[in-house]
Formats: sequence, structure tokens, C-alpha cells
Amino acid sequence: MPSFFIQRPIFAWVVAIFIMIAGAIAIPLLPVAQYPNVAPPQISVQTTFPGASPEDMYQSVTRPIEEELNGVPGLLYFESTSDNSGRIQLTVTFTPGTRIGEALVEVQNRIRRVEPRLPQAVVQQGMRVEQAGTGFLLVIALRSTDGNLDAVGLGDYLNRNVMGEIRRISGVGSATLFATQRSMRIWMDPDKMLGLRLTANDILAAIRAQNAQVAAGAIGAQPNPITQQISATVLVQGQLTSTNEFGAIVLRANPDGSSVRLRDVARIEIGGESYAFSTRLNRQPTAAIGVQLSATGNALATSNAIQAKMNELARFFPPGIEYSIPYDTSPFVKVSIEKVLHTLAEAMVLVFLVMFLFLQSFRYTIIPTIVVPIALLGTCALLFAAGFSINVLTMFAMVLAIGILVDDAIVVIENVERIMAEEGLSPREATRKAMGQITGAIIGITLVLTAVFVPMAFFPGAVGIIYQQFSLTMVVSILFSGFLALSLTPALCATFLKPIPQGHHEKGGFFGWFNRGFSRTSKRYSGAVGHIVRRPARFMVIYLALLVGLGWAYVRLPTAFLPNEDQGYLIVDIQAPPEASANRTLDVIRQIEDAFLAEKGVSRVFAISGFSFSGAGQNAALAFVPLKDWSERGPEDSAQAIANRVNGKLMQIRDALSFALSPPPIQGLGTTSGFSFRLQDRGGLGQAQLAAARDQLMAAASKNPKLAGVRVEGLPDAAQVTLIIDREKANTFGVTFADINSTISANLGSSYVNDFPNAGRMQRVTVQAEAGQRLQTPDLLKLNVRNAAGGMVPLSAFSRVEWAKGPAQVVGYNGYPSVRISGQAGPGYSSGDAIAEMQRLAATLPAGFGYEWTGQSLQEIQSGSQAPYLIGLSILFVFLLLAALYESWSIPLAVMLVVPLGVIGSVLAVTLRG
Repeated sequence: MPSFFIQRPIFAWVVAIFIMIAGAIAIPLLPVAQYPNVAPPQISVQTTFPGASPEDMYQSVTRPIEEELNGVPGLLYFESTSDNSGRIQLTVTFTPGTRIGEALVEVQNRIRRVEPRLPQAVVQQGMRVEQAGTGFLLVIALRSTDGNLDAVGLGDYLNRNVMGEIRRISGVGSATLFATQRSMRIWMDPDKMLGLRLTANDILAAIRAQNAQVAAGAIGAQPNPITQQISATVLVQGQLTSTNEFGAIVLRANPDGSSVRLRDVARIEIGGESYAFSTRLNRQPTAAIGVQLSATGNALATSNAIQAKMNELARFFPPGIEYSIPYDTSPFVKVSIEKVLHTLAEAMVLVFLVMFLFLQSFRYTIIPTIVVPIALLGTCALLFAAGFSINVLTMFAMVLAIGILVDDAIVVIENVERIMAEEGLSPREATRKAMGQITGAIIGITLVLTAVFVPMAFFPGAVGIIYQQFSLTMVVSILFSGFLALSLTPALCATFLKPIPQGHHEKGGFFGWFNRGFSRTSKRYSGAVGHIVRRPARFMVIYLALLVGLGWAYVRLPTAFLPNEDQGYLIVDIQAPPEASANRTLDVIRQIEDAFLAEKGVSRVFAISGFSFSGAGQNAALAFVPLKDWSERGPEDSAQAIANRVNGKLMQIRDALSFALSPPPIQGLGTTSGFSFRLQDRGGLGQAQLAAARDQLMAAASKNPKLAGVRVEGLPDAAQVTLIIDREKANTFGVTFADINSTISANLGSSYVNDFPNAGRMQRVTVQAEAGQRLQTPDLLKLNVRNAAGGMVPLSAFSRVEWAKGPAQVVGYNGYPSVRISGQAGPGYSSGDAIAEMQRLAATLPAGFGYEWTGQSLQEIQSGSQAPYLIGLSILFVFLLLAALYESWSIPLAVMLVVPLGVIGSVLAVTLRG
């Protein structure tokens, strides 16, 4: 092949130009990401069960769904959360590489199969099944600059005009509304209802009957007489549209012609469908949408598309409304890629200077300088064809490959130059002779180098995806380098180089000084090698000692899946006391805002009340704290430094437990950095025993120096009121349990009745008791139920209440009741040390309790077990190729014995860098 290209250099240039064109076309089309799509694909199942306790929700809703999900193809694990806000969420995680579309259909089918077993209230609320991730890509916030719209108005506008547009963007997995849309709220007054002998069931039945959509048909519909000349659709005003119309609903017609209407026993307004969430940006109220990335979405492209769509929608906003994106994870992706591109350019310049230093000729230096960009462009073309992205790993592979790409070209140039100098041949003849000598060597070098990286491409799971993109980028670069070394490089040598005059190697000035110094160094090195060869036993002992030292140092290296980095923002998990109201939680948020905004490195604080990654409820909150640009912050204002300072202030807030945490290294592998541990009740011992095991484990972890910040991710046990019904008394009074349940649910938990048309959309009609009528236990006991004789019977006649503490949230993991525990490694320890220590502590728990790892920790454990096999397989491949190349078993062994000496440098560098 080299002879062909030496004879036809233009052909070699045409091939190279085709490669460059393909790369130039591919580069703008390649997606840009921080890492390959490593996070396992996830599907979220969400529903609500208003008024139900977490344990009831888990047993009657979550558990049947979990049983049905077992056996879904590609299932890795699933986790469920049922909390006292009535919210149920299951996150189903699949193995990397699973086709998320097919998995979504399978999960939807299984949900449909289980629906007949679920409570009717849950089926009526509906179940949302969609792609989802564990963290938010970004948050969109809307605020009213003139105060004309309250939080409900802003939330309704977001839901009507923004949510649908965002969900349709490619790459968006789900969008969560942290606000509420409007609803027709019927606020019942139980005292007035008692005076008029009405119950909640009477109101529900009247609304259903008098606010109904009627399909009336048409006048003159076929079949009709031949003489019929017209046909017209009949419209019946069945659905009500205003508060006055709902107020006029007749609850009872009296014999004297009077009637009792809904407005006589209830206050009616167009309010919010839910009051669970509120959001704030730098102390100002907002309404917001949290956007999660789909399993196949690209973070940077999706973020850019969302910002473009919001700029488009902003042109149609009413006066006084403006939007902002207070939290966005994509800037770190951009900065990471920019830094790697700078490193790539710096590597090219440094390589050029080093080559020029040793080759000492512009003509010799320019040849490998031309070849390297061509090989990199060809690599980009094949990355695009393989569906890869420009990310930190593929770019790192290209940076690493530059040295290998240059090596092949230098081998050709040096041999051509030597033959011209020694034999006085012309460049063309010298190139032809040189390629005859080294073609086999170049092919051998190329095969050996690819053998190092090819095995990495075949490992499964998230770790396999990371190794795959890195290794295949290296392999493609090396193959292009080998091809160009056999095609373009000899063509350039034959046409670009000049015959070498006598005395070519005799240099003066700087190059003369450098050559003399290099010659002296080479002679000393040769002497040292001769000295070592004459004393093999002594130096073999030294070699073995180095090998033992390498093994000792390697096993002591700290382990981690990926290092934590300053990603430009922090996450704050906030838990107020279990019985805290939303107002108390808001007071805590204000203190946290003050603590962060006092830091000069903080850009803004966005807080969500009523929601956190630990669960939902009035005592839960979450804050995102974007920091100023990295160029505006020094080491004293790094993300970790700010978190450490602010955490000291947060510990002084007595009314809440809150932590400022760094995000996970890879989006989708958990919600924060650190380990993710799941303590499981595998023996069916119950929530009380699970809580006791949790407390035992937490007490041991808090005293362990290898662990730090160990905490329960979830809502703490909260006060619960148990209504104890005397069944015999209830039967004596003629009260049915169905009426008892519906009365309590409608008054305290709210009931979704049906829908009404409002400004072009169908929105919900919701019934609930007035806030002042559901504050204390006496309010519960004075609720009345109609008996079989038509009389009104208060709950206090046949029931009593008891106070107790119980779970505010029930978590399930792979079908077992669980506790979510997270934390970090202690100072001076790695995440691998923390994982091992948690496993040791969990082994001391009573029988019946088990544990599993999830998220990033699971991937770290899997990657740790795979790494030795990966390294061993690469070494085996290289050995076999060398054996085939040299037709010898001993020569490859001698070559492979050098490998540990190179690893010593890597281990030493990692140790010194900490």
C-alpha cells in the first residue's frame, strides 16, 4: 500500500481531503454532553390518594403496583414513595441499553392490569406514566412584576400556556408544575350543613347531577321523513361555568316550594386545585416548572431548546409577567467541553514544539502536524456514525491519542531521514526503502495499541458505556493514524522533503548545544543499561521489590466512581419538624436564603416549599443555589467551601434539619453526591422494627470517622390521629362505613367531583371543608353522617380519636419496605471506604433486615468488580498479539514485564495528587 501512495501522492491527498470533509460535516452535528448517556433509563409512575395515610397508600396502591412490575424485561430496580401529602410515586429503573419506548409501553400495560385492584379514588385521579430522571435539568420560574397575578394565577398561566410547549420539546422527559392550576373550590361549612340536615354525600351527588355534560343529539337526525328539510344539533347547558351557577345548585327542594342551594352551606370560589407547593426566587414569590431530562435526551441541546422556546413564548406574555431560569445544569457542561478543547489545542502546540526541538526542521515537523488533525477529523466522522457525542471522555481520548498519532508519523520520517543521510538517496527512493523496512512494524504497533482498548468496549452496564466511548475513540484514532502513516505520510515525505546535504547533522547555536547534551545523555543511558544487563539477579530483586511496593500502593488507593467537581451550584435539602406547617417551613426557608445570599460567591437562591427529594409535605422544602461564574470565584468560594461555611450556619437553625450538598458527578445517578443506601425490611417485621433498625444504624454511623453527613432521606415520623370506630355502635345507629369514609374524605382530604369549562379548558371541581372547620380533632368528631332512618349522627357518637406517632412516608425498594440513607465519606476517606463501612455496620443489624445500594453507589460497586477483569483482558489481548507478531512466547513476556514500571508512575501521581 505505501508504494501505491508514493507513486500517486495526489490520490493520497484526495483520500485525506475526503476524511477532512466527513469530519467537518460531522462536528456540527455531533451532540455535546458532559458524559455519555450513562444514567440507566427510568420511568416514573405517579398518582394521588387524597386523605389516605402513607401506610394505607402503600398497602392498597403501591404494593399491588410493585407486585405487577416484577418481571418487567430489563428491570434493574424500582423504588416507591407514599407520603402524607397523598402523593404516590414509583420510579422504575432499567439496565443501560434498554429501549425506553418499549419499556414505557410494558409498564403502562401492567398499570392497566392492576387498576381494577386499586381504590376508586385513585383511579379517578388518574395515573401518569412517563420517562423521568432523578434530578432536574432546569427550572423555569414565572413572576408577576406588577402584583396583578397571585401564585394561583401564575400557576394557571404556566399550566395553560407553557407546560404543554415544554413537554413537546425533544429531550424533555417530564415537567413538574410547582404551582397549581385553577379549580372550582366548594368550601363546605359543616355547621350549616348540620342545621339543614345535609351531608357531604348530598353535596357531591347534587354537583354530579347538575354539573354534567349532556349529549342531546340533533333535530332531524336520520332516519327522518323525506319531507324533513333541516337538521340541527341540540345543545343543553349541562355544565356550569361560574361561581354563581354553582352556588345556585339545588341541594333539596322543600314541600313549601323553597329550596336549599349550595351557596347556603358552602363558600364557592375559583381558587387553586392544590395548595401543596410554593416557590421563591431571591425572596420573591414565583410559580415554577421543574424539567427533567428524558432517558435519551441531550442536556445541552435540550436546555438550549427550552430557552429558545421560552424566548418565543415570552413575546405573548401578558403585561407584568416575566420569566427566568433560576436553575440550569447545562453551563457546567459547556465549561467542561471548553476546557477540554483548550487542552486539545495546548497539546497540539506542545507536540509541535517538541517535534521541532528534536527534528530541528520545519519540513520534517510539518508532516506529522498535518497528519494529526486529519486523523482527529476522521475520528469525529466515525463518532457521529456510531451515535456518540462530544463529551469529556471522547475529547480526553483525542487528547491522549495526539501523542500516538504523532508517533506513527515520526517513525516514518525518522527512518526516511536516516536512509537519506546514510545512503544519499532521493526523498522518493528513501521513502520507498524506508516503508519496506517499517510497514510491518507500523501495522504491529497499530494492532497492539488497539488491542489495549478494544476489550473495554464490550463491558456491560453504565461502566461499559463510559469505557466504550473512550476506548472506541482511541481505537478509531489509532487506526486512522496507522492508515495515514501508510498512505499520506509517505506521500508527503516523497514530495515534501529535500535531499540531505553533507553535514546535515552538524548544527550550531541552540540546536547544536541541545544535540550535544542529548548525545551525552544517550551515552550515559546506554552505559546504565549495560550495567543493569551485567547484574540481572540484583536488578531482578529490585524489580520484584518495586512490584510488591506497587501492589501495596495500589490497594491503598482510595476508590470512587467519579470525582466530585464544582458544578456551579448547590442543592439544599430542608426538613422542618414533622408537625410543622407550611408557614413554619417558610420561616426556615427565609433564614436559609439569608445565609446563602450573604455569600459573595452565590448568584441566587431558588426554593420550593412542600417538595424535596426526600418527600413531599408541609415540612419539606428544597433549594437550588446557583453560584457565580467560575471566573468570578476563587478557591475560597468554591462550591464545597461555600457549602462548608453555610452548613455551619444551617446547623444553628433549630427549627429544621438542612444540608447544603453538591450534585452528583453524573446527572441521573442520584440527586446529590455521596452514597445511596437502602435498608430493607425483608422479614416482614413492620414499620416500628424497621425504624428501630434505622436508629441503630444511624447511631453507629454517626460515631464512625469514615462516614460523614449520614442522614435519612425521607420525612421523619409525624403525629397521626387514629379514628377508632366502634363498629357495633355504628351498626346500632344505622350508619354505613361507606358513608363514614366518604364524609371524612370529602371534608378533610378533599374530593374531586367532576370538571367545569373555564376559559377554554376543562378544570376540576373540588369539594372540601372550610379551613377553619378542620383544624382540631373536635372538628373531626363533630362531622355528621346520615343514618338509615334519615337522622344525623355525629362521628363522636360511635368513635374516638387517639394520638400517636407514625410514618409520614413509606418507602419501598424492590418490593420491600425500606429506609433511604445517604451520606459522604469522612475526611481523608474515599467513597469506596464509606461503602465498605456501611456494609460492615449493616451486618450487625438483627436478623430480618437486609440492604441494597442504588444510584451512583450501585454503579461504583459494579465498576469496582469489573475493573480487574477489564485490565486483565487488555493485557491478555496485547500478549497474544505480540506472540503472533514475534512468533515467540518469551519476547512478549519480556515486553509485558515493563508494564508495571509504567503503572508505578500513575499510582505515584494519583497518590501525590490526593
